[in-house]
Amino acid sequence: MIDLGTGDGRFVYQSARRNPHKFYIGIDAQARALEKVSEKIHRKPQKGGLPNVLFVQAAVEDLPSELDGVADELHIHFPWGSLLGAVASGDRAILASLRRVLAPEGLLEVIIGLDPDRDRAEIERLGVEDFSAEFLETVLTARYAVAGFDVLEYGVLEPGEWPRLETTWAHRLSGSAGRRLAYIIARAV
Repeated sequence: MIDLGTGDGRFVYQSARRNPHKFYIGIDAQARALEKVSEKIHRKPQKGGLPNVLFVQAAVEDLPSELDGVADELHIHFPWGSLLGAVASGDRAILASLRRVLAPEGLLEVIIGLDPDRDRAEIERLGVEDFSAEFLETVLTARYAVAGFDVLEYGVLEPGEWPRLETTWAHRLSGSAGRRLAYIIARAV
């Protein structure tokens, strides 16, 4: 399982603890975000170390070729910056890069959390559309299909569902009344 834009690695770390027989890779462009959790996984198991986790510093635009076809699952939770722009607009080159790391039939989960007021500057800078059901259905699913994905499901997560997302950002943003979480689940074809 790969978590792209992993930030502090909480989602990867918690998932790896629950599933010791599965291998997890957290990827983030910012090395600093990965420092603390990288140290933690290399401790003895009694002190929180996990042998089934790897953290990699890489940008979505330059994912290592060693990852080609290795992931059964690829998660992108609360992306920001260029990663947000790419998955929210259906950027063909970035989606092709995401498809490259997934094994055939692998699943992609994208969760985007935007507040139209608080995030206005970033939304405008990236040219991100609104995440209406119509946009997801007519525009984004077609762009994902061109990149080799079959969109299985899309929609908006209700605030009551946010706690199941074991990420620091889901926890921090859970009280934000204006924020909407749009999601896309797709299969690599």
